Amino acid sequence: MLIRALQFVSGECADEVAPTHGLPQSGWMWIDITAGPDDIDDLADLAEQLGLDTLAVRDTVEDIDLPKVDDFGTFMLVVLHALSEDRIETYELDCFLSERRLVTIHEQRSPSVDVLWDGVLSRPELASGGPDEALARLADVATRRLVCVLDVFEDRNDELIERALTADADFLMEITAVRADLAELRRAVHPQREALDILRHSISSLISDGGRRRFSDVFDTASRAAQGVDGARTALAETLDAYRGAEARQATEVTKVLTVYAAIMLPLSLVAGFFGMNFVDLPLLASPTGWLIVTGFMAFIAFLSLGVFVSLGWTRRTSGRSAGAILGRGLVEAARTPAQLVGAVFEISTMPMRSVAGSVTGALRTKPTESSDE
Repeated sequence: MLIRALQFVSGECADEVAPTHGLPQSGWMWIDITAGPDDIDDLADLAEQLGLDTLAVRDTVEDIDLPKVDDFGTFMLVVLHALSEDRIETYELDCFLSERRLVTIHEQRSPSVDVLWDGVLSRPELASGGPDEALARLADVATRRLVCVLDVFEDRNDELIERALTADADFLMEITAVRADLAELRRAVHPQREALDILRHSISSLISDGGRRRFSDVFDTASRAAQGVDGARTALAETLDAYRGAEARQATEVTKVLTVYAAIMLPLSLVAGFFGMNFVDLPLLASPTGWLIVTGFMAFIAFLSLGVFVSLGWTRRTSGRSAGAILGRGLVEAARTPAQLVGAVFEISTMPMRSVAGSVTGALRTKPTESSDE
């Protein structure tokens, strides 16, 4: 279990202090704890020293909760979800807000907490206000990181549309990964917006008017994130429809080629079958030039059939090499489809979700903006 604490006096951040350090006469403390299920006993002892409900602290570590707000009178439990640093995955950030303390608990390293922690150490203006405003700033950082990812999704969708229109063979695996990422974000964004809505309208004495204004600003950001998630899901559905349309057009072209080949070969097979019957008195059977006549007749039928299909617009005047390439591509794609689907499912299930994580690693480390202090 890792514990660190900051003490704020008169709106300024003092040096880091011990977590059990007494509260100053004027000011408040921020205690950040990284703890897992194995640290539950030590965490319960610390919670008792800080005056927090031991059962509530145990529940935050042992259970996985959606974003929510619980008011216990002397303190509030605010559960937020924030974004991991190197993958599209959210983690739980439990915040206990009392009159003069803010206690944050998380199981893994929290980039959002680190950004705000470093920010208040280097910029004294971020330490203004009480623990409620610090909680609002933390929620703002966590929510803005979600918005950064959604902005990248919007750019990624343009790329997916281009690939969908060409019926890219790897498209299905890519869009499955993107949809899984969006589902992960959606499970966090909508409940978090509801929790922020509760905080901005809260009548608890633990939240000041300045804190409510800040929570209102964060609620607007969360609403934008929620709309972005819903819009991205709709855009992905339209992109998938475009892919299916492009795939259907390619399948139609292959079907046309197969139909043309079958229609040409059918009368030729009939002629070959007729003269291949084992009867002695068949015409031209005994003639030394009979096979030439029959072959010429079959060639005439083939060219006549091809001309009919060209006049109908089913195919254009093309070389046999091009037509064979189209036909071969259609057969190869039909043979490869099951293996591609299995391969996509296997890769997605065994590897971390990384569809856009690499593109946004730099953006996710953005420092708190000046708008957070207004």
